[in-house]
Amino acid sequence: MSLPTSHSLDVPGARLYYEVQGSGSVIMLVGHPMGVSGFAAIAPLLAEDYTVVTYDPRGFSRSTIDDPDQDAEPDLLADDVRRVLEAVGGGPAYVFGSSGGAVTGLALVARYPGHVETLVAHEPPLALLLPEAEKARAGMHDIYDTYRESGISAAWQRFSGFTGINMRPQGEDAARQPPSAEAVAMSERFFGHGLLPITFYQPDFSALQGAPARVVVGGGTTSKGQFAQRTAVALAERLGSPLIDFPGGHAGFASDTKDFLDVLRRTLG
Repeated sequence: MSLPTSHSLDVPGARLYYEVQGSGSVIMLVGHPMGVSGFAAIAPLLAEDYTVVTYDPRGFSRSTIDDPDQDAEPDLLADDVRRVLEAVGGGPAYVFGSSGGAVTGLALVARYPGHVETLVAHEPPLALLLPEAEKARAGMHDIYDTYRESGISAAWQRFSGFTGINMRPQGEDAARQPPSAEAVAMSERFFGHGLLPITFYQPDFSALQGAPARVVVGGGTTSKGQFAQRTAVALAERLGSPLIDFPGGHAGFASDTKDFLDVLRRTLG
């Protein structure tokens, strides 16, 4: 097993941290707010067959940002991913995008279609694709307002209640521990500058359907009925493609890694 190598890349308004491991065709794993550490379970297994690239999005973990008040607009994040892919080289890449990273992936294909061979967009939280778009919009504004008025703990509670996704520490002992400084910083940036730009992103369907890249949409088998799985269903319907069922829930690549990887490998083909 090859160990990942660490790299940094200066881009307009930020300095990005990324890691590369393995050999073969390039696959980039993209999350938001999740970065390199969130793919720790699946990246080394994929590296048996691929050159695996992971990164910390601007303003998270080891990637710095010049303007802390800059919003995480998907087009901006897509440009960052493009620059990392160009630095790694190797021609059109496979891209696996999770959650907000799946939204980044959709923006990447729309703006830089020649950079992507296949995008697997797993549970992109596209609120405005739902039949009840205005209710979803109000729900996201409610989470944002809760963060502004009552802080990150209350916002995570509201987020979990609305989306069905629990990103807080599990178990009584974990719940009693104060969050780390990095977790606080991640939550502040996510709620303050990522939540609304990402969930309110409207994909460019004509660009996606006209691109040479193949776009595949995935949803979790245990997250059916949850917000992000339902938005994945809506996206697949709009693209006229089947939804691929992946084992586990919103973070199935971390909880059901081997089974998830089997489906991902088959999907990449």
